[in-house]
Amino acid sequence: MDISIVVPLYNEAESLPELTAWIERVMEEQQLSYEIIFVNDGSTDNSWQVIRQLQEKSDKIHAIRFRRNYGKSPALYCGFDRAQGDVVITMDADLQDSPDEIPELYRMIKEDGFDLVSGWKKVRYDNAVTKNIPSKIYNSTARFITGLKLHDMNCGLKAYRNVVVKNIEVYGEMHRYIPFLAKNAGFTNIGEKVVVHRKRKYGNTKFGLERFIHGYLDLFSLWYLNKFSKQPMHFFGLWGSIMFFIGLLAVVVVGILKWVALANGTPAPLVTNLPYFYIALTMMIIGTQLFMSGFISELVTRTAPERNNYKISEEF
Repeated sequence: MDISIVVPLYNEAESLPELTAWIERVMEEQQLSYEIIFVNDGSTDNSWQVIRQLQEKSDKIHAIRFRRNYGKSPALYCGFDRAQGDVVITMDADLQDSPDEIPELYRMIKEDGFDLVSGWKKVRYDNAVTKNIPSKIYNSTARFITGLKLHDMNCGLKAYRNVVVKNIEVYGEMHRYIPFLAKNAGFTNIGEKVVVHRKRKYGNTKFGLERFIHGYLDLFSLWYLNKFSKQPMHFFGLWGSIMFFIGLLAVVVVGILKWVALANGTPAPLVTNLPYFYIALTMMIIGTQLFMSGFISELVTRTAPERNNYKISEEF
């Protein structure tokens, strides 16, 4: 099979028939063998009934139905597991990603030799304040931390070699950083293609401003785990030593000041009488504990046997 098209969706019943017809037309024009894998992420509308109707008309359509809403990363994880095509394409179900981009994405993988090609929505039609500007800031930070020179890390329209999706684990909300996951797995030939961004035709966006907060937290977790998870003492030992050395210097300075004051016969104020001492000490302890708790929790999540066990009510 040439192409597997994985489409995660949540309450997109109105757009599914149009999207399917569009994909079918493009695939037939290019004479490519394909499958469409819809992953219904706990939709509360009639999306599943629409998918059923579409499947009755075409054996190219497969689908997975979650019992509840898990999120985009679990949907992609299960879609990747089912994908059989040499090239795997991911796109959103809201018609903002154009299936006309598929042939060129396929060519870049097969002929240009890329492991992964990420779409770049250079011209966007999102709200500038709530999505466009925050997205630019987020992508700038992601480029700096990951070292990947991608303009739109979170674009849903991407193409992968099949071997890539079989060797990465998308969990939590890490779908935003699939190129970074691929890079960490050894797939470094990552490209980018300018793609058309279309205005949403039906319904409303399913993502709010909180996605940017989650995005930054996930980015830091991914960077940290990639860099220090196998040798955490390189991080904790370094900063622990720095803090201990600063504390030692502070003790020496306080001791010297105390000794000088006593030698001159003048009273010296006790450090423990200053409220700033207790504030600084408490904040350092709490901050260190929180960071350690987050690190340990992340390790537990990554090694938990049930981390990618999602309840599926139906699939075909």
